[in-house]
Amino acid sequence: MESTSSVGWLERLIPPVWYGSLTVFVAATAIFALMLCLARPDSRKRVSRTMLITLAALLVVNFSGQTGAGQMVRQSAVVVMGLALIRLWAMLLFRLFMPALRLHPPRILEDILVTVGYIGWGLVLLRLAGLDLSHIVTTSAVITAVLAFSMQDTLGNILAGLSLQFDNSVEIGEWIKVGDLVGRVVEINWRATTVETRNWETLVIPNSVLMKNHFAILGKRHGCAQQWRRWVWFNINWDTLPTQIITVVESSLREAQLPGVALSPEPNCILMGFENGYSRYAVRYWLTNLAADDLTDSIVRTHVDAALRRHNLRMASPFYNVLTIKENEKYMEARMKKHLEERVLALRKVELLSSLNDEEMVVLADQLKFTPFVTGDIIMHQGSVAHWLYIMLSGEVEVWISLADGNRKLVDVLKAGSFFGEMGLMTGESRSGTVIARSNVECLRLDKDAFQAILVSRKELAETISSILAERLEERRNRMPEELLDGGDPAPRRAELVERIRNFFGLSKH
Repeated sequence: MESTSSVGWLERLIPPVWYGSLTVFVAATAIFALMLCLARPDSRKRVSRTMLITLAALLVVNFSGQTGAGQMVRQSAVVVMGLALIRLWAMLLFRLFMPALRLHPPRILEDILVTVGYIGWGLVLLRLAGLDLSHIVTTSAVITAVLAFSMQDTLGNILAGLSLQFDNSVEIGEWIKVGDLVGRVVEINWRATTVETRNWETLVIPNSVLMKNHFAILGKRHGCAQQWRRWVWFNINWDTLPTQIITVVESSLREAQLPGVALSPEPNCILMGFENGYSRYAVRYWLTNLAADDLTDSIVRTHVDAALRRHNLRMASPFYNVLTIKENEKYMEARMKKHLEERVLALRKVELLSSLNDEEMVVLADQLKFTPFVTGDIIMHQGSVAHWLYIMLSGEVEVWISLADGNRKLVDVLKAGSFFGEMGLMTGESRSGTVIARSNVECLRLDKDAFQAILVSRKELAETISSILAERLEERRNRMPEELLDGGDPAPRRAELVERIRNFFGLSKH
Protein backbone atom coordinates (compact mmCIF):
# COMPACT_ATOMS: atom_id res chain seq x y z
CA MET A 1 0.00 0.00 0.00
CA GLU A 2 2.72 2.46 0.93
CA SER A 3 4.62 1.87 -2.32
CA THR A 4 1.45 2.16 -4.40
CA SER A 5 0.55 5.46 -2.70
CA SER A 6 4.03 6.81 -3.35
CA VAL A 7 3.92 5.85 -7.00
CA GLY A 8 0.54 7.48 -7.29
CA TRP A 9 1.54 10.96 -6.15
CA LEU A 10 4.74 10.97 -8.22
CA GLU A 11 2.88 9.89 -11.35
CA ARG A 12 0.24 12.54 -10.73
CA LEU A 13 2.99 15.16 -10.45
CA ILE A 14 5.07 14.01 -13.44
CA PRO A 15 3.31 11.51 -15.70
CA PRO A 16 5.78 9.27 -17.56
CA VAL A 17 4.75 10.83 -20.88
CA TRP A 18 6.04 14.16 -19.56
CA TYR A 19 9.60 12.99 -18.96
CA GLY A 20 10.65 14.07 -22.44
CA SER A 21 9.06 17.50 -21.95
CA LEU A 22 10.75 17.79 -18.55
CA THR A 23 14.12 17.12 -20.18
CA VAL A 24 13.43 19.80 -22.80
CA PHE A 25 12.38 22.25 -20.08
CA VAL A 26 15.57 21.62 -18.09
CA ALA A 27 17.65 21.99 -21.28
CA ALA A 28 15.99 25.36 -22.00
CA THR A 29 16.67 26.38 -18.41
CA ALA A 30 20.33 25.42 -18.87
CA ILE A 31 20.58 27.63 -21.97
CA PHE A 32 19.13 30.61 -20.11
CA ALA A 33 21.44 29.85 -17.18
CA LEU A 34 24.43 29.97 -19.52
CA MET A 35 23.26 33.37 -20.80
CA LEU A 36 22.99 34.57 -17.20
CA CYS A 37 26.53 33.39 -16.45
CA LEU A 38 27.83 35.37 -19.42
CA ALA A 39 25.84 38.49 -18.54
CA ARG A 40 26.46 38.40 -14.77
CA PRO A 41 29.87 36.92 -13.86
CA ASP A 42 29.14 37.64 -10.19
CA SER A 43 26.27 35.10 -10.32
CA ARG A 44 28.25 32.45 -12.20
CA LYS A 45 29.21 30.34 -9.18
CA ARG A 46 25.70 30.16 -7.71
CA VAL A 47 24.01 29.53 -11.09
CA SER A 48 26.43 26.79 -12.15
CA ARG A 49 26.14 25.03 -8.80
CA THR A 50 22.33 25.08 -8.88
CA MET A 51 22.28 23.94 -12.52
CA LEU A 52 24.51 20.98 -11.72
CA ILE A 53 22.12 19.93 -8.95
CA THR A 54 19.19 20.19 -11.40
CA LEU A 55 20.92 18.08 -14.04
CA ALA A 56 21.93 15.45 -11.50
CA ALA A 57 18.33 15.25 -10.23
CA LEU A 58 17.04 14.95 -13.82
CA LEU A 59 19.36 12.00 -14.48
CA VAL A 60 18.11 10.28 -11.32
CA VAL A 61 14.47 10.85 -12.32
CA ASN A 62 15.03 9.40 -15.79
CA PHE A 63 17.19 6.41 -14.92
CA SER A 64 16.33 5.32 -11.37
CA GLY A 65 14.21 2.28 -10.66
CA GLN A 66 10.42 2.21 -10.55
CA THR A 67 10.01 0.35 -7.25
CA GLY A 68 11.55 0.00 -3.84
CA ALA A 69 14.70 1.97 -3.10
CA GLY A 70 14.86 3.26 -6.67
CA GLN A 71 11.43 4.83 -6.29
CA MET A 72 12.46 6.56 -3.04
CA VAL A 73 15.56 7.95 -4.72
CA ARG A 74 13.40 9.21 -7.60
CA GLN A 75 11.01 10.93 -5.20
CA SER A 76 13.91 12.66 -3.44
CA ALA A 77 15.33 13.73 -6.80
CA VAL A 78 11.98 15.28 -7.80
CA VAL A 79 11.87 17.30 -4.58
CA VAL A 80 15.46 18.53 -5.01
CA MET A 81 14.96 19.31 -8.71
CA GLY A 82 11.87 21.37 -7.94
CA LEU A 83 13.73 23.44 -5.36
CA ALA A 84 16.67 23.96 -7.72
CA LEU A 85 14.41 25.03 -10.61
CA ILE A 86 12.62 27.53 -8.38
CA ARG A 87 15.99 29.00 -7.40
CA LEU A 88 17.19 29.08 -11.02
CA TRP A 89 14.11 30.72 -12.48
CA ALA A 90 14.07 33.34 -9.74
CA MET A 91 17.64 34.25 -10.65
CA LEU A 92 16.77 34.27 -14.36
CA LEU A 93 13.77 36.50 -13.73
CA PHE A 94 15.50 39.06 -11.50
CA ARG A 95 19.01 39.00 -12.97
CA LEU A 96 18.46 38.37 -16.70
CA PHE A 97 14.93 39.08 -17.92
CA MET A 98 14.05 42.12 -15.78
CA PRO A 99 17.40 43.93 -16.38
CA ALA A 100 16.85 43.31 -20.12
CA LEU A 101 13.57 45.24 -19.72
CA ARG A 102 15.43 47.95 -17.73
CA LEU A 103 13.73 46.93 -14.51
CA HIS A 104 15.87 46.68 -11.39
CA PRO A 105 13.77 45.47 -8.44
CA PRO A 106 15.37 45.19 -5.00
CA ARG A 107 17.37 42.03 -4.39
CA ILE A 108 15.28 41.21 -1.36
CA LEU A 109 12.24 40.59 -3.60
CA GLU A 110 14.12 37.75 -5.26
CA ASP A 111 14.81 36.16 -1.87
CA ILE A 112 11.17 36.53 -0.82
CA LEU A 113 9.91 35.08 -4.11
CA VAL A 114 12.21 32.08 -3.72
CA THR A 115 10.98 31.53 -0.16
CA VAL A 116 7.34 31.71 -1.28
CA GLY A 117 8.16 29.33 -4.13
CA TYR A 118 9.73 26.84 -1.74
CA ILE A 119 6.66 26.97 0.51
CA GLY A 120 4.34 26.56 -2.46
CA TRP A 121 6.35 23.61 -3.75
CA GLY A 122 6.17 21.98 -0.35
CA LEU A 123 2.39 22.43 -0.18
CA VAL A 124 1.99 20.93 -3.67
CA LEU A 125 4.02 17.88 -2.67
CA LEU A 126 2.03 17.47 0.54
CA ARG A 127 -1.26 17.76 -1.34
CA LEU A 128 -0.22 15.20 -3.95
CA ALA A 129 0.94 12.87 -1.19
CA GLY A 130 -2.63 12.86 0.14
CA LEU A 131 -2.44 15.38 2.99
CA ASP A 132 -5.61 17.42 3.48
CA LEU A 133 -4.44 21.03 3.58
CA SER A 134 -7.71 22.20 5.19
CA HIS A 135 -6.44 20.85 8.51
CA ILE A 136 -3.42 23.10 8.17
CA VAL A 137 -5.70 26.10 7.57
CA THR A 138 -7.81 25.38 10.65
CA THR A 139 -4.73 25.23 12.84
CA SER A 140 -2.88 28.06 11.06
CA ALA A 141 -3.46 30.53 13.89
CA VAL A 142 -1.57 28.37 16.35
CA ILE A 143 1.16 27.57 13.82
CA THR A 144 1.52 31.25 12.91
CA ALA A 145 1.88 32.23 16.55
CA VAL A 146 4.52 29.57 17.15
CA LEU A 147 6.43 30.49 14.00
CA ALA A 148 6.24 34.21 14.71
CA PHE A 149 7.63 33.68 18.21
CA SER A 150 10.43 31.35 17.12
CA MET A 151 11.39 33.35 14.02
CA GLN A 152 10.92 36.88 15.31
CA ASP A 153 14.55 37.83 14.52
CA THR A 154 14.29 36.41 11.00
CA LEU A 155 10.97 38.13 10.35
CA GLY A 156 12.38 41.34 11.76
CA ASN A 157 15.31 41.16 9.35
CA ILE A 158 12.99 40.50 6.40
CA LEU A 159 10.66 43.40 7.25
CA ALA A 160 13.64 45.67 7.91
CA GLY A 161 15.18 44.68 4.58
CA LEU A 162 11.93 45.49 2.79
CA SER A 163 11.75 48.86 4.52
CA LEU A 164 15.35 49.69 3.60
CA GLN A 165 14.69 48.82 -0.05
CA PHE A 166 11.29 50.40 -0.59
CA ASP A 167 11.85 53.70 1.19
CA ASN A 168 15.33 54.04 -0.40
CA SER A 169 16.95 54.53 2.99
CA VAL A 170 20.14 53.10 1.56
CA GLU A 171 21.05 51.87 -1.92
CA ILE A 172 23.64 49.53 -3.39
CA GLY A 173 26.91 51.39 -3.98
CA GLU A 174 26.42 53.99 -1.23
CA TRP A 175 28.92 54.46 1.59
CA ILE A 176 27.54 54.17 5.11
CA LYS A 177 28.89 54.60 8.62
CA VAL A 178 27.51 52.40 11.39
CA GLY A 179 29.18 53.18 14.69
CA ASP A 180 32.90 53.19 13.93
CA LEU A 181 32.53 51.04 10.81
CA VAL A 182 32.61 52.61 7.33
CA GLY A 183 32.08 50.79 4.05
CA ARG A 184 30.27 50.54 0.71
CA VAL A 185 26.95 48.68 0.50
CA VAL A 186 27.25 45.80 -1.98
CA GLU A 187 24.13 43.74 -1.20
CA ILE A 188 20.82 43.92 0.69
CA ASN A 189 19.11 40.53 1.01
CA TRP A 190 16.31 39.12 3.16
CA ARG A 191 18.53 38.69 6.21
CA ALA A 192 21.34 41.25 6.21
CA THR A 193 23.10 44.11 4.47
CA THR A 194 26.62 43.36 3.22
CA VAL A 195 29.19 46.15 3.44
CA GLU A 196 32.77 46.13 2.09
CA THR A 197 35.32 48.32 3.89
CA ARG A 198 38.40 50.06 2.52
CA ASN A 199 40.53 47.49 4.36
CA TRP A 200 39.12 44.65 2.22
CA GLU A 201 36.86 43.46 5.02
CA THR A 202 33.28 42.34 4.47
CA LEU A 203 30.77 43.27 7.17
CA VAL A 204 27.43 41.46 7.41
CA ILE A 205 24.99 43.69 9.32
CA PRO A 206 21.53 42.28 10.19
CA ASN A 207 18.82 44.46 8.64
CA SER A 208 17.11 44.86 12.01
CA VAL A 209 20.30 46.43 13.42
CA LEU A 210 20.21 49.11 10.72
CA MET A 211 16.54 49.83 11.36
CA LYS A 212 16.93 50.00 15.16
CA ASN A 213 20.03 52.21 15.12
CA HIS A 214 21.01 55.38 13.30
CA PHE A 215 23.52 55.21 10.48
CA ALA A 216 25.09 57.87 8.25
CA ILE A 217 25.13 57.78 4.45
CA LEU A 218 28.40 59.43 3.47
CA GLY A 219 28.59 61.96 0.65
CA LYS A 220 24.84 62.00 -0.02
CA ARG A 221 22.75 65.14 -0.38
CA HIS A 222 19.50 65.40 -2.32
CA GLY A 223 20.02 66.60 -5.88
CA CYS A 224 23.83 66.76 -5.55
CA ALA A 225 26.70 64.61 -6.77
CA GLN A 226 28.30 62.19 -4.32
CA GLN A 227 31.03 64.03 -2.40
CA TRP A 228 32.06 63.99 1.24
CA ARG A 229 33.67 66.81 3.20
CA ARG A 230 37.05 65.99 4.71
CA TRP A 231 39.19 67.85 7.24
CA VAL A 232 42.99 68.12 7.10
CA TRP A 233 44.57 69.77 10.15
CA PHE A 234 47.89 71.62 10.49
CA ASN A 235 49.55 74.02 12.92
CA ILE A 236 51.48 77.26 12.23
CA ASN A 237 53.43 79.47 14.64
CA TRP A 238 51.81 82.65 15.93
CA ASP A 239 54.27 84.95 14.16
CA THR A 240 52.47 84.58 10.79
CA LEU A 241 49.25 86.42 9.95
CA PRO A 242 46.28 84.03 9.62
CA THR A 243 45.09 85.87 6.50
CA GLN A 244 48.43 85.16 4.84
CA ILE A 245 48.26 81.46 5.69
CA ILE A 246 44.68 81.15 4.43
CA THR A 247 45.45 82.95 1.15
CA VAL A 248 48.54 80.86 0.41
CA VAL A 249 46.85 77.52 1.13
CA GLU A 250 43.58 78.25 -0.66
CA SER A 251 45.20 79.63 -3.82
CA SER A 252 47.54 76.61 -4.03
CA LEU A 253 44.78 74.02 -3.66
CA ARG A 254 42.38 75.72 -6.06
CA GLU A 255 44.98 76.07 -8.81
CA ALA A 256 46.27 72.49 -8.52
CA GLN A 257 42.97 70.69 -9.38
CA LEU A 258 43.90 67.62 -7.36
CA PRO A 259 42.47 64.19 -8.22
CA GLY A 260 39.58 63.24 -5.97
CA VAL A 261 39.00 66.85 -4.82
CA ALA A 262 35.75 68.45 -5.97
CA LEU A 263 35.93 71.75 -7.86
CA SER A 264 32.67 72.89 -6.28
CA PRO A 265 32.46 73.64 -3.43
CA GLU A 266 36.06 74.82 -3.57
CA PRO A 267 38.58 73.77 -0.89
CA ASN A 268 38.87 76.32 1.89
CA CYS A 269 41.20 76.97 4.78
CA ILE A 270 39.95 78.18 8.15
CA LEU A 271 41.52 79.17 11.46
CA MET A 272 40.12 76.83 14.10
CA GLY A 273 41.80 78.11 17.26
CA PHE A 274 44.90 79.13 19.19
CA GLU A 275 46.91 76.58 21.10
CA ASN A 276 50.08 76.73 23.18
CA GLY A 277 52.51 78.54 20.89
CA TYR A 278 50.75 77.97 17.57
CA SER A 279 47.54 78.54 15.60
CA ARG A 280 45.47 75.56 14.52
CA TYR A 281 44.17 75.51 10.94
CA ALA A 282 42.04 73.12 8.91
CA VAL A 283 41.68 72.57 5.19
CA ARG A 284 38.16 71.49 4.28
CA TYR A 285 37.67 69.88 0.90
CA TRP A 286 35.02 67.68 -0.71
CA LEU A 287 36.12 64.16 -1.61
CA THR A 288 34.65 62.70 -4.83
CA ASN A 289 36.18 59.20 -4.59
CA LEU A 290 35.11 57.92 -1.19
CA ALA A 291 37.32 54.85 -1.52
CA ALA A 292 40.49 57.01 -1.52
CA ASP A 293 40.00 59.04 1.65
CA ASP A 294 43.43 58.63 3.28
CA LEU A 295 45.25 58.85 -0.06
CA THR A 296 43.55 62.12 -0.99
CA ASP A 297 44.15 63.50 2.51
CA SER A 298 47.86 62.77 2.00
CA ILE A 299 47.89 64.54 -1.39
CA VAL A 300 46.24 67.61 0.15
CA ARG A 301 48.75 67.63 3.03
CA THR A 302 51.73 67.52 0.63
CA HIS A 303 50.33 70.45 -1.36
CA VAL A 304 49.73 72.46 1.81
CA ASP A 305 53.27 71.77 3.06
CA ALA A 306 54.86 72.64 -0.29
CA ALA A 307 52.83 75.86 -0.60
CA LEU A 308 53.88 76.96 2.89
CA ARG A 309 57.55 76.18 2.22
CA ARG A 310 57.51 78.19 -1.02
CA HIS A 311 56.45 81.21 1.00
CA ASN A 312 59.05 80.56 3.71
CA LEU A 313 56.37 79.37 6.15
CA ARG A 314 56.82 76.24 8.23
CA MET A 315 54.61 74.01 10.31
CA ALA A 316 54.73 74.68 14.03
CA SER A 317 57.14 72.58 16.05
CA PRO A 318 56.55 71.46 19.65
CA PHE A 319 57.92 73.86 22.27
CA TYR A 320 60.50 72.50 24.69
CA ASN A 321 62.98 73.98 27.13
CA VAL A 322 66.31 72.75 25.79
CA LEU A 323 69.76 73.29 27.27
CA THR A 324 71.97 74.51 24.40
CA ILE A 325 75.59 73.39 24.48
CA LYS A 326 78.57 74.10 22.23
CA GLU A 327 78.12 70.97 20.13
CA ASN A 328 74.80 72.34 18.86
CA GLU A 329 76.53 75.36 17.35
CA LYS A 330 79.16 73.16 15.71
CA TYR A 331 76.48 70.92 14.27
CA MET A 332 74.57 73.87 12.84
CA GLU A 333 77.74 75.35 11.35
CA ALA A 334 78.60 72.05 9.65
CA ARG A 335 75.08 71.73 8.34
CA MET A 336 75.05 75.27 6.95
CA LYS A 337 78.41 74.69 5.29
CA LYS A 338 77.16 71.52 3.63
CA HIS A 339 74.04 73.24 2.33
CA LEU A 340 76.14 76.12 0.99
CA GLU A 341 78.42 73.72 -0.89
CA GLU A 342 75.41 71.97 -2.43
CA ARG A 343 73.98 75.29 -3.59
CA VAL A 344 77.28 76.44 -5.08
CA LEU A 345 77.43 73.17 -7.00
CA ALA A 346 73.91 73.78 -8.33
CA LEU A 347 74.84 77.34 -9.40
CA ARG A 348 77.86 76.09 -11.35
CA LYS A 349 75.52 74.05 -13.54
CA VAL A 350 73.71 77.21 -14.67
CA GLU A 351 75.27 78.31 -17.94
CA LEU A 352 74.03 81.85 -17.40
CA LEU A 353 76.25 82.21 -14.31
CA SER A 354 79.36 80.50 -15.69
CA SER A 355 81.37 83.76 -15.68
CA LEU A 356 81.03 84.30 -11.91
CA ASN A 357 84.04 83.67 -9.71
CA ASP A 358 84.06 81.51 -6.56
CA GLU A 359 83.44 84.40 -4.19
CA GLU A 360 80.44 85.60 -6.18
CA MET A 361 79.09 82.07 -6.33
CA VAL A 362 79.21 81.82 -2.54
CA VAL A 363 77.44 85.18 -2.18
CA LEU A 364 74.64 84.05 -4.48
CA ALA A 365 74.41 80.59 -2.90
CA ASP A 366 73.85 82.13 0.51
CA GLN A 367 70.81 84.01 -0.82
CA LEU A 368 69.14 81.19 -2.74
CA LYS A 369 65.70 80.19 -1.51
CA PHE A 370 64.60 76.55 -1.42
CA THR A 371 61.23 76.27 -3.18
CA PRO A 372 59.50 72.86 -3.40
CA PHE A 373 56.49 72.06 -5.58
CA VAL A 374 54.28 68.98 -5.76
CA THR A 375 52.68 67.33 -8.76
CA GLY A 376 50.22 69.64 -10.48
CA ASP A 377 51.51 72.88 -8.96
CA ILE A 378 51.66 75.85 -11.34
CA ILE A 379 55.17 77.24 -10.92
CA MET A 380 54.84 80.12 -13.40
CA HIS A 381 51.89 81.64 -15.26
CA GLN A 382 52.30 82.85 -18.83
CA GLY A 383 52.15 86.65 -18.87
CA SER A 384 52.88 87.10 -15.15
CA VAL A 385 55.81 89.21 -14.00
CA ALA A 386 58.29 87.75 -11.50
CA HIS A 387 61.92 88.77 -11.07
CA TRP A 388 63.51 85.44 -10.25
CA LEU A 389 65.01 82.32 -11.80
CA TYR A 390 64.46 78.68 -10.81
CA ILE A 391 67.23 76.05 -10.71
CA MET A 392 65.84 72.50 -10.67
CA LEU A 393 67.36 70.07 -8.17
CA SER A 394 64.96 67.18 -8.82
CA GLY A 395 61.77 66.28 -10.65
CA GLU A 396 60.28 67.25 -14.00
CA VAL A 397 58.26 70.24 -15.20
CA GLU A 398 56.17 70.88 -18.31
CA VAL A 399 56.32 74.14 -20.29
CA TRP A 400 53.03 75.14 -21.93
CA ILE A 401 52.28 78.06 -24.26
CA SER A 402 48.77 79.46 -24.69
CA LEU A 403 47.61 79.88 -28.29
CA ALA A 404 45.48 82.63 -29.78
CA ASP A 405 42.47 80.30 -30.14
CA GLY A 406 42.37 79.69 -26.38
CA ASN A 407 44.04 76.27 -26.47
CA ARG A 408 47.52 75.56 -25.15
CA LYS A 409 50.45 73.45 -26.39
CA LEU A 410 53.17 71.52 -24.57
CA VAL A 411 56.51 72.79 -25.91
CA ASP A 412 59.10 71.34 -23.53
CA VAL A 413 59.76 69.08 -20.55
CA LEU A 414 62.59 70.15 -18.23
CA LYS A 415 64.40 67.82 -15.83
CA ALA A 416 66.79 68.13 -12.88
CA GLY A 417 69.76 70.37 -13.69
CA SER A 418 67.71 72.70 -15.90
CA PHE A 419 66.83 76.29 -15.11
CA PHE A 420 64.05 78.60 -16.28
CA GLY A 421 62.79 82.13 -15.72
CA GLU A 422 66.08 83.78 -16.74
CA MET A 423 64.41 86.56 -18.78
CA GLY A 424 62.32 87.59 -15.79
CA LEU A 425 65.44 87.70 -13.61
CA MET A 426 67.68 89.59 -16.03
CA THR A 427 65.29 91.90 -17.94
CA GLY A 428 62.01 91.92 -15.98
CA GLU A 429 60.20 90.47 -18.98
CA SER A 430 56.87 88.74 -18.33
CA ARG A 431 56.78 84.96 -18.40
CA SER A 432 56.63 83.55 -21.93
CA GLY A 433 54.99 80.28 -20.89
CA THR A 434 53.26 78.42 -18.08
CA VAL A 435 55.37 75.93 -16.13
CA ILE A 436 53.60 73.07 -14.32
CA ALA A 437 55.16 70.45 -12.05
CA ARG A 438 54.87 67.03 -13.72
CA SER A 439 56.18 65.36 -10.55
CA ASN A 440 57.33 66.49 -7.14
CA VAL A 441 59.93 69.17 -7.85
CA GLU A 442 62.64 70.79 -5.72
CA CYS A 443 64.06 74.11 -6.90
CA LEU A 444 66.38 76.85 -5.75
CA ARG A 445 65.11 80.36 -6.46
CA LEU A 446 67.49 83.20 -7.35
CA ASP A 447 65.95 86.66 -6.91
CA LYS A 448 66.87 89.94 -8.59
CA ASP A 449 67.96 91.52 -5.30
CA ALA A 450 70.53 88.77 -4.76
CA PHE A 451 72.04 89.38 -8.22
CA GLN A 452 71.91 93.19 -8.06
CA ALA A 453 75.06 93.73 -5.97
CA ILE A 454 77.20 91.50 -8.21
CA LEU A 455 76.12 93.24 -11.42
CA VAL A 456 76.71 96.68 -9.91
CA SER A 457 80.25 95.73 -8.90
CA ARG A 458 81.01 93.99 -12.22
CA LYS A 459 79.11 95.79 -14.94
CA GLU A 460 80.92 93.87 -17.66
CA LEU A 461 78.96 90.77 -16.65
CA ALA A 462 75.98 92.22 -18.50
CA GLU A 463 77.84 91.72 -21.80
CA THR A 464 78.66 88.07 -21.07
CA ILE A 465 75.21 87.24 -19.75
CA SER A 466 73.50 88.90 -22.72
CA SER A 467 75.48 86.71 -25.14
CA ILE A 468 74.40 83.56 -23.31
CA LEU A 469 70.80 84.77 -23.18
CA ALA A 470 70.78 85.52 -26.92
CA GLU A 471 72.09 82.04 -27.76
CA ARG A 472 69.63 80.38 -25.40
CA LEU A 473 66.67 82.31 -26.84
CA GLU A 474 67.72 81.46 -30.40
CA GLU A 475 67.99 77.75 -29.52
CA ARG A 476 64.58 77.83 -27.89
CA ARG A 477 63.09 79.55 -30.93
CA ASN A 478 64.56 76.90 -33.25
CA ARG A 479 62.88 74.14 -31.21
CA MET A 480 59.53 75.93 -31.24
CA PRO A 481 56.71 74.45 -33.42
CA GLU A 482 55.94 76.40 -36.60
CA GLU A 483 52.43 77.41 -35.52
CA LEU A 484 53.90 79.23 -32.51
CA LEU A 485 56.40 81.18 -34.62
CA ASP A 486 53.98 82.59 -37.19
CA GLY A 487 53.69 86.31 -36.61
CA GLY A 488 55.86 86.16 -33.50
CA ASP A 489 58.59 88.63 -32.65
CA PRO A 490 62.14 87.58 -33.55
CA ALA A 491 64.55 86.68 -30.76
CA PRO A 492 66.21 89.84 -29.33
CA ARG A 493 69.81 90.46 -30.35
CA ARG A 494 72.72 90.67 -27.96
CA ALA A 495 72.95 94.49 -28.00
CA GLU A 496 69.27 94.79 -27.24
CA LEU A 497 69.58 92.35 -24.34
CA VAL A 498 72.53 94.27 -22.90
CA GLU A 499 70.46 97.43 -22.93
CA ARG A 500 67.52 95.70 -21.26
CA ILE A 501 69.71 94.25 -18.51
CA ARG A 502 71.31 97.62 -17.79
CA ASN A 503 67.99 99.40 -17.66
CA PHE A 504 66.41 96.73 -15.45
CA PHE A 505 69.24 96.75 -12.90
CA GLY A 506 69.84 100.52 -13.16
CA LEU A 507 73.40 100.17 -14.48
CA SER A 508 75.15 103.08 -16.18
CA LYS A 509 77.16 102.45 -19.37
CA HIS A 510 80.38 103.72 -17.83
